[in-house]
Amino acid sequence: MPDDLQELRQDLRARWHRTVLEARAGQPTPADTTTPYAENLLTRWSEPQRRYHTPTHLLTVLTHVDTLAEHADDPSAVRLAAWFHDAVYRPDRTENEERSAALAERALPELGLPAPLTAEVARLVRLTTTHDPDPDDTNGEVLCDADLAILAASPEDYAAYAASVREEYAFVPDEAFRTGRSAVLAQLLALPALFRTPYGIAHWQDRARSNIATELDLLRA
Repeated sequence: MPDDLQELRQDLRARWHRTVLEARAGQPTPADTTTPYAENLLTRWSEPQRRYHTPTHLLTVLTHVDTLAEHADDPSAVRLAAWFHDAVYRPDRTENEERSAALAERALPELGLPAPLTAEVARLVRLTTTHDPDPDDTNGEVLCDADLAILAASPEDYAAYAASVREEYAFVPDEAFRTGRSAVLAQLLALPALFRTPYGIAHWQDRARSNIATELDLLRA
């Protein structure tokens, strides 16, 4: 992971350009064509209301997608969906995923990407509302596992993640936050499996359940 913000943003710009090239199946795409889209997205990911859903989270998700890419039917679609999945993020709104998907539906055709790919990216973005892909949805499994991998972080990193989420919802009173956050965590634990890829099941499942259970206990206390 890059050590400073400038290096992180440079890494993300390079990743964006590579992903667009891959999605265009090798057709030439000048850097000056893709760069404005990268800058627009990075500006969105750097908005002041964000504490967890930041460029660092974006890079982390993309790194996890790289780890899981062999499981995906279309890794380029998953990477593009990662870029857009929290591109619109207002903690006080409930339509973030829908608005993020709509943004992808506007931007990707402008980049010359085909309609089926645009539709798949938008579908994947909308899927992050529930993180519950169908059993044969390998693209969805990779994106959801990559997005939820933070749940399997070390106890220290998980505590930092939970604190960042609380900061994003600083406008919510403590009791209401505890109730809402507990409901979200209980919903995750109720899923038949938190992770769907073989790698996620083997490496992240048990630790994630332990972290979630610990946070639930703290919230209920």
